[in-house]
This record gives sequence, structure tokens and C-alpha cells, in this order.
Amino acid sequence: MAEQNVAVLGCGYWGKNLVRNFHQLGVLAAVVDPTEAGQTSARQIAPEIPLYSEFETVLADPTIRAVVIATPAVTHFELCLKALAAGKDVFCEKPLALRYEDASKAAKLAEEKGKILMVGHILEYHPAILKLREMVAEGQLGRIQYLYSNRLNLGKVRREENILWSFAPHDIAVILRLVGELPFQVIATGGSYIQSNIADVTVTQLAFDNGLSAHIFISWLNPFKEQKLVVVGSKRMAVFDDVAKTLMLYDQRVDLREEGPVPIKGEGHAIEYSSDEPLRLECQAFLAAIETREPPLTDARSGLQVLRVLQAAQRSLITHGQTILLPMEG
Repeated sequence: MAEQNVAVLGCGYWGKNLVRNFHQLGVLAAVVDPTEAGQTSARQIAPEIPLYSEFETVLADPTIRAVVIATPAVTHFELCLKALAAGKDVFCEKPLALRYEDASKAAKLAEEKGKILMVGHILEYHPAILKLREMVAEGQLGRIQYLYSNRLNLGKVRREENILWSFAPHDIAVILRLVGELPFQVIATGGSYIQSNIADVTVTQLAFDNGLSAHIFISWLNPFKEQKLVVVGSKRMAVFDDVAKTLMLYDQRVDLREEGPVPIKGEGHAIEYSSDEPLRLECQAFLAAIETREPPLTDARSGLQVLRVLQAAQRSLITHGQTILLPMEG
């Protein structure tokens, strides 16, 4: 896509990375940020690009073909609707909305308008995750039996959203993609230790119809940083460590024999994967979707599935771990 025609809304903590990438890709047409800090960042990253404080300015510009939304989560739904109504393709950072019903409205409007609506589930574009998906599809791990993800750190503590909405979307998106279906049951427990009614630590359990289960442990109250995804298969096991930047495949399993379950232990070896920046791949995927008009990997449907699980987990969390059954997709 040669001409510059993408506007980025928000140049804050994460938005500045999107501004940098779209600028380096040569398609950045404008940056919108009403804050002094955001405008300062925008000037440093892309000094020659028009900078505005009002969203409406880019909505009214017919030369701007697409909008990237990197504003606080509470604003995503409203900004998505406005951008889609103005005829723009939209790349919205997660979550698409704070309510499944609102996200459904945005998805429906995008379909009616014939516009691309992509959700920023960046982990799905990580080269290691792409490689892991390939390994699973090829049957290298056998039948997936269990998955778990740990995403732990000290900070950055949010005020506008809890840890579940801040961290879990990444892991939910990847787990749903690897499993290939929605769970039928969600259970979430956790605690609010810093701010009242804003969970800092949660454990979410997912149960699937095929007998597979998964859990997601997330916290911003941890003494060390850990970001691991473990996939246990009937033949082998895989571990993606995003802190160590490794993808390991272990030739280990448990065989059922007459004498009982027998652990089979084997060596692990590193799997090579591309060093491409996940965010760059994500941005390129959005540009490709704009050009081809084909839905991107993390399209509106993908965003809705993640939201369905998130909303169920939130409901379980506030009811102290009550089991939430998800309706079947129809």
C-alpha cells in the first residue's frame, strides 16, 4: 500500500509503538492524541506527520482510509462505531469493547459497511506462536490434552481495568486458536489487593467439549516476570517462554500400560523461529487485509470469541468462582 492513509488514535504507552511501526511502513497519515504527553511522543517519532487533538478531524478526511485505535479500553467501542460509520477500516487494540453485546454491534456494522475490523491480539502474530500452531497442525505433539499459561510481573498496575481484561486476552486468543473451539465452561477466581474491586491476580479455568482443559494464571503482583505457554500433547510437550525468547519441544509423554501410567522422559530441544517483531507482523497483516479485503487472522469474529470467554470469566470472578456455562455458537 503505497500512499499514506492510516491514522493512529492514541500515542501513549502502547500507541506510540503503533505510530512507530506504521510510520516505518510508510503509511502513517495522521496521529490523534489530546494529551500533551501523547503529542510530545508523536512529534518525536513522526515529526513530519500531521498531529491532531480531535478524532473528528481524521473522520472527515476522505484520504484517510483506515484508523488504528490505541486509546483507553473504555473508549474503544464508541470510537470503532464512529470510524466504521465514517467508512474507515479499523484496527482496534484489545478489547474491542467492554461488553460482548457492544462488540457484536461493531462487528455487525463492519459487515454492513463492508469494512475490515481487526482486533489487536498481538500474541497471535508472534513468530513463536505461529510456529507452535504449525507444529500442532502437523500433529507433532499428538492430541492436545492440556494447556496452561502464566503471565506474571510486578506492574504495570491499571486503574481503568483489572488484570483479567488487561493481560488475559492475549492468552485466551492463543488458546482458542490452538484448540479450535470455544470452551463450554469457565471458572475464574482471584483477589483485589491494591485497589478495591480491581483484581490484581486471577486464575481462569477453561473446559472444552473434546475433554481438553486449560488454565490461565495472571498477576501484576509477582516478584519476577514470567510469560510461559505450555502445551501438553499425547506425543510431545511444547513450552514457549516469552521472557527467555525460546520455544522448546520436549519428547515427553505419559503412556498407559498394564502396570499403570508410565512417564516417558526425553530430551528437549529448541525450535527455531523468526526474529520478526510481532507488532510489525500485526501491522502488516492489517495493511494486507485492507488491500485484499480478506479478513485478518484476528478479525471481528476472533475478537468476539475472546470477549465471550472474558465476560464469562469476569462474571465468575465477581461471583467468587461460580461456574459459568457458555452458550453454544449458533
